[in-house]
Amino acid sequence: MRRAAVLLVAGAIAGCSGRMPVLDPGGPQAGRIASYWWITFWVSVIVLAAVLAFLVHTLARRRASVPAPASAVEEAGTERRLALGVAAAVAVTALTPVVLLVTSIATGRALHSVGGTNPLTVEVTGRQWWWDVEYWDAVPSQRVRTANEIHIPVGRPVFIKTRSLDVIHSFWVPGLHGKKDNIPGHGSSLVLQADHPGTYGGRCAEFCGVQHAHMQLLVIADSPDAFEAWLSGQRRAAVTPSEPAARHGFDLFMQGPCALCHTVLGTPAGGRVGPDLTHLASRRTLAAGTLPNTPENLAKWLHNPGAIKPGNIMSTVIKEGTLSDQEIASLVAYLESMKIAIDKPPPN
Repeated sequence: MRRAAVLLVAGAIAGCSGRMPVLDPGGPQAGRIASYWWITFWVSVIVLAAVLAFLVHTLARRRASVPAPASAVEEAGTERRLALGVAAAVAVTALTPVVLLVTSIATGRALHSVGGTNPLTVEVTGRQWWWDVEYWDAVPSQRVRTANEIHIPVGRPVFIKTRSLDVIHSFWVPGLHGKKDNIPGHGSSLVLQADHPGTYGGRCAEFCGVQHAHMQLLVIADSPDAFEAWLSGQRRAAVTPSEPAARHGFDLFMQGPCALCHTVLGTPAGGRVGPDLTHLASRRTLAAGTLPNTPENLAKWLHNPGAIKPGNIMSTVIKEGTLSDQEIASLVAYLESMKIAIDKPPPN
């Protein structure tokens, strides 16, 4: 019965949005939210069923027969039964919100508890319209910065510090946690944990401008060994290309406005206005989930970013015709060369 209800509700939600499996928890925090949702759902179903049953019963009795005149004793008994019924209904009505309130408070407290030891700390900054992700480390040189993708180790709590530098955003990965608003000037936090490997879709859940719908992110849960290999690869500087087209693209990148807005480790490019591009070719999407990360889509983006994502900052610098086809091809060759060289995890 429960499984059928899950499939029915999840199917209805998927049919409306096409994504965001809010009732398919992948971690303990999302599981607590789902449990509270089901408690609220079944309480609501029971209350509605009871009200409808009482209504149908009353109408059926009224139509069944015309009541004969009752004696004083019968009237007194009827009044007592009605009084007991009203008292029971009032008690249940008062108890129901109390139960939901207590359950809600317990769920809220559980969401903020950090289980286990040595949680990973990740700072996520909402911008118009992308996510800046930085992995903290006691050694500043070991910190890692990426964009729009968050890799986490399975079974380890991840302390997410969220903030915004422009307008109100809302960090939401429904498979792992609930929504957390990012208000400029006010930091917030939440704890994520994935129980098994997988990819969890997320997005901004607060209207933040014309490209709000194109502000998505991915949380990728890796095995602990795979995560450490990914993190180690992220710390490596980009390799200077030797192939002629990619080398020309490198020169264009460093001599043009790209280096003023973006960071590429191991190069003079150190801008922080836009996403860190050190390992861009290893990411799955471009422009915060707007396009799949393919050479063809990267070329389209460089040709006219304003046509793909109107209003983004890059469109004020690069417009249609700013770069020639040859320059775009060279930049694509350079950016496509920036992939993580991941060491294979040691055998168990």
